[in-house]
Amino acid sequence: MTTTSTNAAKPAGRKQKQWYHPTVSPEHGAYVVLLLSFLTGTAAAQQWTWATTLVLVCAYCGFQAEHPLGLQIKQRRSWKPRFLVWAGVYGGVAGAIALWLFWQHPENWSLLAICGAAVVATLVDGVSVWQRQQRAIWNELITFAAVCLSAPLAYTATVGMVTGPVMGLWVLNTLFFSSAIFTVKLRKIKTSSLVPGVVFHAVATGIVALLWQVHWLSPITAAAFGVVLVKFGVIVWQKDWYCHTKIQHVAQVETGSSLLFFAIAALSLLPPHLN
Repeated sequence: MTTTSTNAAKPAGRKQKQWYHPTVSPEHGAYVVLLLSFLTGTAAAQQWTWATTLVLVCAYCGFQAEHPLGLQIKQRRSWKPRFLVWAGVYGGVAGAIALWLFWQHPENWSLLAICGAAVVATLVDGVSVWQRQQRAIWNELITFAAVCLSAPLAYTATVGMVTGPVMGLWVLNTLFFSSAIFTVKLRKIKTSSLVPGVVFHAVATGIVALLWQVHWLSPITAAAFGVVLVKFGVIVWQKDWYCHTKIQHVAQVETGSSLLFFAIAALSLLPPHLN
């Protein structure tokens, strides 16, 4: 009887938002990743056009569409109009902008390819949510890779094509920001082992070095990855503090290192007269 009374009281005490109230992703760190990746892409393009602005809106809406979709999938057999409506609105706006930009420049198939890759990543994330594996390392890596697609998306919308170096920039962004997966997991007892993080950073360093060797990254752009190696080294050195400090301090560490990485990478990509 007590349980029934408590459950009956919950709907009355919790006011559910109406369907017309927009859903907004609470993943604040992802906003930083999305924006900084996008700006590195515009730095590589070395210009900002109306198409750049439109594709920024496209990337933002595509990112926002994932949140209500994930919430709806978590409902299992219950349909929530608010989640369905806003997943459709965000996804519809993103899709409409992408198709319109392609209609303006039908030769730019790379734009559709990048958007298609982002859609596939969203579907994979949806499946992982259904299987309750959204926090699995492989899914988080895919998610970071999808968000970092904003770099080549900004470039191709601005310039009209995709090049090897801009794809190298996408890989660099993905590897840099994905480091947070392994550092944040150190704060949890079940995932506190250093081995996955050490292996990831060693492999990532090798990939960045390879991209530099094949001239997909300039020496300075590749060197920007050193920021994350220093961050990881400091976290390992101060592991006890990192594991017990407030999450706000963790966010400050991640944001500060991200801004430093962006500053180095962006300055290495801009033309000399703008540096």
